[in-house]
Amino acid sequence: MADTLTADTITPQMLRFERDLAAPIETVWQYLVDPELRARWFMGGPTEPQVGGKLGLTFNHQDLSDDDVPNPERYAEYEGKAWSETILKIEPPHLLAFTWDNGEAGEVTIELFAFASDRTRLVLTHNRLRGPEDARSFGGGWAAHLAVLQKRLAGAHVASFWDLHTEAEKRAAEAVGLG
Repeated sequence: MADTLTADTITPQMLRFERDLAAPIETVWQYLVDPELRARWFMGGPTEPQVGGKLGLTFNHQDLSDDDVPNPERYAEYEGKAWSETILKIEPPHLLAFTWDNGEAGEVTIELFAFASDRTRLVLTHNRLRGPEDARSFGGGWAAHLAVLQKRLAGAHVASFWDLHTEAEKRAAEAVGLG
């Protein structure tokens, strides 16, 4: 069964992405909370999996592509930058919510739903965005990261994270009138 569901809602205040993933819910959960697995599709970092705990994030996006793809110039300065966000809710293996930019750029909630023994629906919501530029930036980022997650779980090759990001950012910009 292919990854068929891709449902995106992008507004200047909120992003919502739904993806069907080719993995059991427990596996997908590990890709959210295990720093090494999270680094394969998003950003890894030390994690304290409890309410009020830290979700460590390290920007190592050069490692997200299987091919040798450098970071675009506008992102090169971020390579290796590490910070943490605060976990607001955690209910294994169904819910992880955390701040973004210490809440200045909203909150991210990731919900997981098992709908077959080997399939999981992921719903990611990033709310309280500061406007169209946030929607473009975060919309492009989340869509690209989720595309990498889908590929990793399916055992597929990720040629270029940045190609995925460029296309996703373009779609997000068009959705909020910046395209």
